[in-house]
Amino acid sequence: MPYKISGTLSDACKIIIIKESDWSIESNTDESVGSYEITNLDAGAKLVAARKPDGEALVYGNVTPEEYSAGGDRGIFAGGREGVNRQNIIEYVAISTLGDATDFGDLAAIRDYLAATSNGSNDRGIFGGGNTGSNVIEYVTISTPGNALGFGDLTAARYGIAGCSNGTSDRGVFGGGNNPSGDDNIIDYVTISTTGNATNFGDFSAKKYYHGAASNGTNDRGVFGGGYLSTHNYIDYITISSIGDASDFGDLTLARVQITGTSNLTNDRAIFAGGNTGSGNDTIDYITISSIGDATDFGNLAFGSYDKAATSNGTNERGLIAGGYNGAVQFKQIDYVDISSTGNAQDFGDLSANRNLLSATSNA
Repeated sequence: MPYKISGTLSDACKIIIIKESDWSIESNTDESVGSYEITNLDAGAKLVAARKPDGEALVYGNVTPEEYSAGGDRGIFAGGREGVNRQNIIEYVAISTLGDATDFGDLAAIRDYLAATSNGSNDRGIFGGGNTGSNVIEYVTISTPGNALGFGDLTAARYGIAGCSNGTSDRGVFGGGNNPSGDDNIIDYVTISTTGNATNFGDFSAKKYYHGAASNGTNDRGVFGGGYLSTHNYIDYITISSIGDASDFGDLTLARVQITGTSNLTNDRAIFAGGNTGSGNDTIDYITISSIGDATDFGNLAFGSYDKAATSNGTNERGLIAGGYNGAVQFKQIDYVDISSTGNAQDFGDLSANRNLLSATSNA
């Protein structure tokens, strides 16, 4: 976990934080009068120097920073297809603040049809699968822009998969997919904070791909909705910390494929948005993740489309749904909803370009 130093200033000053373990400067910031907070520090004693513009300085040694929950509000969107070209772009937004996406870095591999998940406030996002049968998993530190790094491999190469996790409990799962040899009902898992190859978790009851996924975080249930094969409206669920096959949860309000999902984590609601029913669909459904049963209508997207990506800032209740395709044109718009309520999506901002077949996750 990251650490922070915070307090209240009566004068504007420069604050320099030095790690006493090696005497390197860890932070050097200008702070205004009032409350301040310097985050993303390492554990261990600090020397803190505060210098006012007139030169007066105060120095405090052996300061112990406070552990805190990192981030929680950064969403990232990775990969996808712009026109007919696959992309390696990663972009980010502050989920609580309306606006356009900003460049974060690049995936190592150019790919679409990939899936993403994270270990929540522990700040690592992972991306798995893609293209016409990739087994690659990459990772990023969500609070720190930069290029993705190699993590390991899925148990089998495939695309059109979906991912979710149990948050800070640190297990990520990637389920289903399609590969050059056919469709898969495989579910894999990884420990997100480490690197290494995925391990078999279990199976869906039927082969499926182009579906959406979400979870209730540390409450440990993952749900997978829609997708090709099975009945297209089928929702499966797993207990993320317990290896085993998926079970029937219920049905979406409308059978559709190329759907996306996200949730408000421990607040226990998942939404499934968009999809392909022969054309772009604008339906948003919701379920209570801990209660088995059929989905209920939530509202509608700004426009019907599929191959979108969704993420949220968890218990802060904002879900984002980005990009997409309607069979004729691609979109760059990002929509948002308040997950705990019901209603139609609203405009949040834009990706840098029209894109579909992308993935999304956050550090919530």
